[in-house]
Amino acid sequence: MPVYEYHCDKCNNKFERKCTVEEHGEKRPRCPKCDSLKVTQQFSSFFAKTASKS
Repeated sequence: MPVYEYHCDKCNNKFERKCTVEEHGEKRPRCPKCDSLKVTQQFSSFFAKTASKS
C-alpha cells in the first residue's frame, strides 16, 4: 500500500497517509493537526523491493 506525503498550507504541518490508489483519488485528506483541507501532496522517494533471482 502506498504512503503519500502531504504539507498543510495552513499550519505548516507535514504528515503521511497510507491508503490504496483508489482511496487516494477519492477525497482530499485533512491535516491531522488543524483539520484543514488546504493540503498539498509532496513528491517523495520511491522504493521497490523485488524477489531475488535464483
